[in-house]
Amino acid sequence: MANGNGTTAAGTETTVGVGGSAVSVGSTDMVLNIGPQHPSTHGVLRLRLVLDGERISRAEPVIGYMHRGAEKLFEVRDYRQIIVLANRHDWLSAFSSELGVVLAVERMLGMEVPERAVWLRTLLAELNRALNHLMFLGSYPLELGGITPIFYAFTEREDLQRVMEEVSGGRMHYMFNRVGGLKEDLPAGWTERARAAVAAVRGGMGRFDDLVLGNEVFRARTRGVGVLDPRTVHAYGVSGPIARASGVDFDLRRDEPYLAYGELGDTLRVAVRTEGDCLARFEVLLEQTRNALELADACLDRLAGLPPGPVNQRLPKVLKAPEGATYAWTENPLGLNGYYLVSKGEKTPYRMKLRSASFNNIQALTELLPGTLVADMVAILGSFFFVVGDIDK
Repeated sequence: MANGNGTTAAGTETTVGVGGSAVSVGSTDMVLNIGPQHPSTHGVLRLRLVLDGERISRAEPVIGYMHRGAEKLFEVRDYRQIIVLANRHDWLSAFSSELGVVLAVERMLGMEVPERAVWLRTLLAELNRALNHLMFLGSYPLELGGITPIFYAFTEREDLQRVMEEVSGGRMHYMFNRVGGLKEDLPAGWTERARAAVAAVRGGMGRFDDLVLGNEVFRARTRGVGVLDPRTVHAYGVSGPIARASGVDFDLRRDEPYLAYGELGDTLRVAVRTEGDCLARFEVLLEQTRNALELADACLDRLAGLPPGPVNQRLPKVLKAPEGATYAWTENPLGLNGYYLVSKGEKTPYRMKLRSASFNNIQALTELLPGTLVADMVAILGSFFFVVGDIDK
C-alpha cells in the first residue's frame, strides 16, 4: 500500500494504491485502487474507488487486463476452430459457451440436430451449470472468512468433473460440441455413473444450508447489503442469478426454450427473490444448483428411453455458412450470452460478436457501490459471481 499527501490549490490530496498504480486527485477524497492483482477480484480486475471517509462515493470498474481479442480471432478461423476460442472466456462454463456458438452456426445452416444430441447437450449444459455454481457457493463464503464450505464445494465438483472429463476428455475446456451435434456418443455405462454423481452431489447440498445460510455471521454480512434494484438491472442489462435475485423473473430456458428445455417445463424451476441483496443472490444460486441436478436427472431418464441413434450430422470437408446474419442467445450459468454471427458465404465468420453475461453484470457496480461501506465492498463484489475472462473476452 502506498500513501502520498500534498497541498494544491484545490486542497489536500490523498492517494492510496492497493495492488496497482496509485492515482491522485486534487481534493480531500481518497482514491483507492483495488487490483489489478487483489485476491478479492476473481482475477485481473481493477476497481477505482473514491472514498468519503468509510463510504464509497464513486466506483469505476477498470477492465481489459485479460482482453485477448477473441472476436477478431473468430474471423480468421473456420466454424470448427472457433469453438476452441468460445469456450475459454468463461472457464467455469466452457460447455455452455461453446454451445451458443454451434447453435448460431446451425441456425445459419438451417440444420436439424439428432434428438439424442439435443438431450445430451441439455444434460451436459445442466451439469456444467452445477459445476459453475458450486465454485461460487464455496468461494463466496471464503471471501467473507468461512473456509470450510470451499472444501465441500470442491468435493461435490469433483464428482461432476469426473463424469464430464470421462465423456469429453477435458476437465475445463471440453471441446465436445460440434456443428451438427456432439463429438461422439457416450462411453459404455456412463449414464449410470453420471446418475450416481448427481445423486452424490445432491446428498451434499444440505451442507451449504447448515454451514452458510445457517451461519449468523454470514447472514449479518450479506442481508440488506448491496441491494440492486430492478431499474438498475434493466438499465445495465444485468441477467442470470443476479437479476433474478432482484425480482427480474426472466430465464431463457423457460421464456424462449432452446435445446430440450421446452419439454422440461415440469422440472424447470426459476429461482427468484425480491430482496436484491447479497444474501438473495446466494440463495438464488443455491436453488438453481439444486434445480440443475433435477434437470440432469430428467435428461438421463429421457435418454434411457431413446433408441440408439446418431449424435451428430455428417458435414462437408469444408463447412461454409450461407451469406446472412443471425443471433442466438443462451441462458449461461452467469446470465445471458448472445452470439451475433455475420457470414459472407466463406468458411470463416465475417463477424462474430459475443455478448457475455459478466461484462454487463459488472457495469452495475458503478451504481451499486456508491453509498456503501468499504467493509462491504468484498461482500458485494463476490456476490456478483463473475469471471474476469468473461468480462474482457
